[in-house]
Amino acid sequence: MSADHSGSTRPLAWLPIPPEEIDGLPEGLEYAHWDGGPDFPTDPARCVFYAVPYLKGTEVSVRPLPRMRNLKVMQALTAGVDDLLPALSTLPSGARLCNARGLHDASTAELALTLVLAALRGVPEFVRAQDAGEWRQVFRPALADRSVLIVGYGSIGEAIEDRLVPFECARVVRVARSPRTAARGPVHPVSALPELLPEADVVILATPLTDATRGLVDAAFLARMRDGALLVNIARGGVVDTDALLVELESGRLRAALDVTDPEPLPPGHPLWKAPGVLITPHVGGPSSAFLPRAKALLRDQLARFVLDEPLRNVVAAVD
Repeated sequence: MSADHSGSTRPLAWLPIPPEEIDGLPEGLEYAHWDGGPDFPTDPARCVFYAVPYLKGTEVSVRPLPRMRNLKVMQALTAGVDDLLPALSTLPSGARLCNARGLHDASTAELALTLVLAALRGVPEFVRAQDAGEWRQVFRPALADRSVLIVGYGSIGEAIEDRLVPFECARVVRVARSPRTAARGPVHPVSALPELLPEADVVILATPLTDATRGLVDAAFLARMRDGALLVNIARGGVVDTDALLVELESGRLRAALDVTDPEPLPPGHPLWKAPGVLITPHVGGPSSAFLPRAKALLRDQLARFVLDEPLRNVVAAVD
């Protein structure tokens, strides 16, 4: 059902954050708050700017789209929009989909570094020992003097490297779809992975999920990694072939730290839960105290651009 009693004829924006909590929203628009509840705040047909509810799932996110006949902008609050792309066919001609590039850089990079350090230094084992009341001293590898390979050197990949700098890594190697020279050094093409993987102690996945990256980390990719290497996935679960990873984990040859999995959520009883040498967090790279102020800033900026008919940031797709 929809509630719509404003009588306003101004263009309407749906926001997942109450508009009164976002300072500096541009004039010229009417605002409604919808964060995925069962009832729509207005007739969806009036909405021209739709900011997708955060962490509510694809089914909720796309539910109003068939009725948004006048939509011009769909703004995600996630960097990855692979779950929204199939819904573009329901949108009117000219509608644009924007991702949230930059919004989660700090938080996700922070988690990536947390996973690397926790996995290398054996923090999960220490927590289990604490639960058992046991004092277990062991020798563990440090991040210092390790070689790190970042696969997917976009804004999150850059933020990860920024945070690696103080840890005295022996080498940080960068890989992206488009090779280039970045501020910190060369960015290699994906085709160079077979030569780069055997030299890395830590491989961090920060690539979006696309047709080109789905299953990128397959049995051949994993076989190229050196014995004892750590795979860290803060990208999307579908980038990794779960069955192939399980083979390597169960053999004890590789370790992994995963913020994302395939399937996701990881169901009870899945073999990944108890695989040796794996640390799992439940897709929490973005949800942190850093999210809300950055989300408000992004929405404020995009809405100002929309009102002034200026180019939007982070347009990743448009409907013909």
